[in-house]
Amino acid sequence: MSDKRSPGARAQRTALTVFVSVFVGSWVIVGTLLAPVVGGWLAIIAAALVLTVVPLAVLFRSRGGSHYPGKAIRLSVFRPMWYAQLLLILSALGGLVGAIGGLPFGAAGRAGREAIALIAIVYTMLALFGYAGSRRLVVTSLTITLPSLPEALDGLRIAQVCDTHIGPHTSRALLARVASAVRRAEPHLIAVVGDLIDDFAPDVSIYSQTLGDLAAPLGVYIVPGNHEVYAGWSEVLPRLRALSQTLLVNESRVLAHAGVRLAIAGTGDPAAGRVAGPGVPAPDIAATLSRIPEGVFTIVLAHNPALWPALAAAGVPLTLSGHTHWGQMSLNRSGWSLANVFLELAMGAYRKGESLLYVSPGTNYWGIPFRIGARAEISVLTLTRGAEAGIAGAQSTDARVRRARE
Repeated sequence: MSDKRSPGARAQRTALTVFVSVFVGSWVIVGTLLAPVVGGWLAIIAAALVLTVVPLAVLFRSRGGSHYPGKAIRLSVFRPMWYAQLLLILSALGGLVGAIGGLPFGAAGRAGREAIALIAIVYTMLALFGYAGSRRLVVTSLTITLPSLPEALDGLRIAQVCDTHIGPHTSRALLARVASAVRRAEPHLIAVVGDLIDDFAPDVSIYSQTLGDLAAPLGVYIVPGNHEVYAGWSEVLPRLRALSQTLLVNESRVLAHAGVRLAIAGTGDPAAGRVAGPGVPAPDIAATLSRIPEGVFTIVLAHNPALWPALAAAGVPLTLSGHTHWGQMSLNRSGWSLANVFLELAMGAYRKGESLLYVSPGTNYWGIPFRIGARAEISVLTLTRGAEAGIAGAQSTDARVRRARE
C-alpha cells in the first residue's frame, strides 16, 4: 500500500519517531543503571514523567493549539526541560560506555553509575560557565573586501542581527543593548537574518516592541528562518508584514546610495520544504534574483548558509547568514565549533572566487542560555573595494584564513 502522506508529513513523522526513540532509549539506559540506587523503577518512571513527559506534553499542546506560553511557562517548564533532556542523553551515552567498560570486571552497574555522576558534575560546571557566556554581547566590526563593489558604495555599513529568538522570557535589558548598539553603529542598512522569534507566532509582538523601531537610511530588511516556519508561517507572515520593516521572501529591492544602485534580496528557508509557492516560504534562488537588473551590485540575506553555494554560482558577491549559532560552543583560534560536527558551512567567513559568505554566531541563544567561545554578536560590516575578496575581523579569524577557499 502506497504512502500518500506529503513528504513534509512523512519527514515530521520520521523526526517524531526518532525523537521519541531517543528519549525512551535514554530513560531505559539511565533507569537500568540508577534504579537499584534510587528506589527502583517507580522512582525512575516518576522522574521521566516530571522531567520529560509532562514538559513535552505542555510544549506540544502549546505548539499545536491556541495556548500561548508566557514567561513563567518558558522559564519554569521549557528551560528546565531542555537542560534535563540534554543531561539525560549525555548521561545515557556516558552510562552505556561506562557500563560496557566495566562489564569485563563484573562492575558494569557501578562503572555506569560513576560515569553518569562524572557527566552530571561536568555538565553542571559547563552549564554555569555557558550561562555566564550567554550574557555577553559583542559588536564585531568586519571589513568586507569585494572587487566588484562600485566605488560609490565603498564605506557602506551594514548592521547584521540574527537568531534573536525573542519571546516573553527574553531579557528586555539584552534587547535594549542590541538596539542601542545597532543605533550607535549608524548603519546605512540593517539586515535581520532570520529566527527573530522563539517558537510561537505571537512572539513577533515582542520583537515589534523591542527591535521593531530600528531604522536606517536604506531600510531594515528581514528574512524568515526555520523558527518562523516552525511557529506557523500562516500566522507569522501577517505579523511580520505589519512591521514597519521590510520582509523579503524570495524577492528583492533595488536601492540607491551615493547615486549608485544596489540590490538587497532575501530567500525563503529550507525548513519550509523544497518547493516554494503561495504561502510557502521555501527557498527559490531564481525568484530571489529574478528582478535584479543585470550589473547591479547585490547583497543576499539567507538565514541558512546551505543556500550560499547556489547563490555563489549565480554570481552573488555577498551573502549574509546565521542559523548555526556556531553551535553556541567554539574554539575560535582553531576555527572549530560544535556546529562544524554537523555542517559544512558552520562559522565565520567563506570565499568562493569573488563570492563571500559570512555566517554570524547569532545575537542571542536558543533553548538554554549557553555560550562558550561563540559570543552573541551584532555584526557591523563595512564594504570596501579591493583586488581580492575577503572578510577580516571575525571572532574566528583563524577559521577565516584556514577555511577560505577558491
